[in-house]
Amino acid sequence: MRQSKFFMPTLKEAPSDAVAESHKLMLRGGYIRQVTAGVYAYLPLGYRVLRKAENIIEEEMENINVPEMMMPHLLPATLWQESGRYEKYGEEMFKLKDRHGRESLLGPTHEETFTEIIAKNLKSYKQMPLALYQIQTKFRDENRPRFGLLRGREFVMLDAYSFAATREQLDEQFEDQKGAFIKIFKRAGVKVHPVIADSGTMGGKNSTEFQAPAAIGEDTIATNENGTYAANLEMAVSIDTFKQEPEDAKELNKVATPDCDSIDKLSKFLNVPATRIVKSILFIADDDKKILVLIRGDKQINEVKLGHVIDADNLREANVTDLKEITGSEKGGVGPINADWADKIIADETVKGLYNVVVGANETDYQFENANLDRDFKVDEFADIRTANEGEPDPVDHQPLKFTTSIEVGHIFKLGTYYTTNMGADFLDNNGKAKPVIMGSYGIGVTRMLSAIVEQHLNEKGGIAWPKEVAPFTIHLIQMKMNDEDQTTLAEKLEKELSAKYDVLYDDRKERPGVKFNDADLVGAPIRITIGRKANEGIVEVKRPTDEKSTEVSVDQLEEILNKELG
Repeated sequence: MRQSKFFMPTLKEAPSDAVAESHKLMLRGGYIRQVTAGVYAYLPLGYRVLRKAENIIEEEMENINVPEMMMPHLLPATLWQESGRYEKYGEEMFKLKDRHGRESLLGPTHEETFTEIIAKNLKSYKQMPLALYQIQTKFRDENRPRFGLLRGREFVMLDAYSFAATREQLDEQFEDQKGAFIKIFKRAGVKVHPVIADSGTMGGKNSTEFQAPAAIGEDTIATNENGTYAANLEMAVSIDTFKQEPEDAKELNKVATPDCDSIDKLSKFLNVPATRIVKSILFIADDDKKILVLIRGDKQINEVKLGHVIDADNLREANVTDLKEITGSEKGGVGPINADWADKIIADETVKGLYNVVVGANETDYQFENANLDRDFKVDEFADIRTANEGEPDPVDHQPLKFTTSIEVGHIFKLGTYYTTNMGADFLDNNGKAKPVIMGSYGIGVTRMLSAIVEQHLNEKGGIAWPKEVAPFTIHLIQMKMNDEDQTTLAEKLEKELSAKYDVLYDDRKERPGVKFNDADLVGAPIRITIGRKANEGIVEVKRPTDEKSTEVSVDQLEEILNKELG
């Protein structure tokens, strides 16, 4: 490809509203241009990277015998109403009506559509296991689109779905997809941690995220030094090392605690450590169930974990009005003693083994001292519902947890029968009995992955060192003087020879060397070949994006160098 004919509108400076380095570079390099908030055009340079990433996905899906297909973008609302997600999904769904008043939506994901087709066409256990996938544009009405391709309203995504007759088949499919994803990210040059994750609105209970460590990441992952434990902070588990020495139960005592609406204030006022305070927080589940949640005062409740324990569609912390009406107390005064108004009391594991603690008295500005579990209050269920802290021991090797910001680039789920039960996707087993198909769901944010690659492969000059399999061009030929006959002869010869094997961009523009080299940093080809003053001697300069200086080599050495670097 001749650079004089290639559309690559570069910028000297990134727009002031671009924060992420990947966003800045892709705008400066002419990879993308914003059309409206959260919606981007992929210019030729960006589209080449996108297609190469898609090609890797297609090859790895082929390797595990998963065929590709394509679903529509415009979906009938009835499908999502049938699965129960039409209202649950929230305001991120783009909803619309046609001229006849029929409700539709722009697909944010396609579980329902695949399930409907399977329900109509897959009837026997003999047709399974089966998996299908597509690479398609998705739509989500993000409230605050930001960071370029990382959080957009329109984006490209791989979504694959598996269908099984048994749990054993699902497990095998899940591992096949997990293995394929690991290969995809490795080939694309993305360093990822497969981590334990929350399924969110997708349904199902078992899921793994693929998190790419990056400075601009919106997620936090907890890992140990050995690499034997990795989890999204929402699901991370740690070992609580605090132990209170057993002591005799003391007499329960009600005390006034004016203006102590936080653990810090209460701890200072009563001169007791936070570890001797049990924090009580009221939650409302599914609009009417009153759940009182207890946790040791030095810890924080993890609402994602709590949601899994309660298994509610909706969960929120009680507001000021709720507290007053239900408990008779304002914030800080709620407690588990005589809490007959609670439908259920759930306590974190940290509450076990505590003696003579401080709890709310269900009266504003009052607490009970010397409260004891079982004597003064009861707990219906204990569970791990706390947020793990950095430095706490992990549950596998008991090593300190390390927190890292990261970008979620992939997510795989064992959906089970969440959709097939609701949508009537049954099959006949080998005994002729009708059973719901068992599903899995597997997704990669392809455009989001591009941002992750850039974030992980920035070089010191403000450019990018693209991994060879996704680089827009694998070789960048740069001719210094276009009016030099020797340089032109050699450049055109190399262009013809190398283009037979590699993606070559030949900079044939009549521009100053500084302009050409600045643009070359933005292209980020794995190999840059500069044809300059020694062209008549058959000498060129070779440079990788990570090299400080270029190296002079003879043209005869190029084949060996390129085979070594590019394969």
